[in-house]
Amino acid sequence: MFAAGQGRRLFGGDDSQPPKCLLRFGGETLLQRHIRILKKFGLSELVMVVGYRAHDIRAHVLDIGAKNFVRFIDNPRFKQGSVLSLSKASEVLRSGNPILCMDADVLYDPLIIDRILAIGNRTVFPYDSEFDQGDEPVKLCLNRSKPVEFRKEPDDIPYEVVGEWVGFMRLEPDFAKALAEQSIRDSATVMDMPYEDSVRAVLRNGWARKTTAIDINGLAWIEIDFPEDVELARTDILEKV
Repeated sequence: MFAAGQGRRLFGGDDSQPPKCLLRFGGETLLQRHIRILKKFGLSELVMVVGYRAHDIRAHVLDIGAKNFVRFIDNPRFKQGSVLSLSKASEVLRSGNPILCMDADVLYDPLIIDRILAIGNRTVFPYDSEFDQGDEPVKLCLNRSKPVEFRKEPDDIPYEVVGEWVGFMRLEPDFAKALAEQSIRDSATVMDMPYEDSVRAVLRNGWARKTTAIDINGLAWIEIDFPEDVELARTDILEKV
């Protein structure tokens, strides 16, 4: 789980604000909710890459009694691109286990996790085919049901389906290892890049044919990036999840 960022688009660089995973919705932090859902589905451990106000996240994990479930990896260069957080998790990605990767700033229907995990022995990318086009969403473009593009501004290439990536992915061990190696190369050369660019590079290097993309249209979710996202999460999404 990636939780190192400052949330600059949400808080405008105000360092007195908490990490986004500690925002509360319905009396529960996003992180509490993640942990409750992941335990429900039988995951054995949550590894969190932290940076901004990491001490607050660690303290919260202790407060909610989740110390034995959560392990931390520090990214001291959290002000730079998220590819650094991905590369910090390279040991986990190389573990030989299937990995569920998640952004920490998402409020979502637990059925999304259920659908991801229900597809065994495959790398899985969930997307929402009903979304507002624009510059912000990371778009998953599919041709013959396989990813052909994965970025906010897709290249001008043919595709049949496009949706907004949810911020989660289930990685089979070989894909996870390839992503670890790609992230290490990328973080050594372009430290300000988003980690999605490393994922894109792996997909475009022959791994797309080994993935399954699933449309979760109809299930509620929201990524918390802007103040209006917080309001929408509290007034609309929360009652649906």
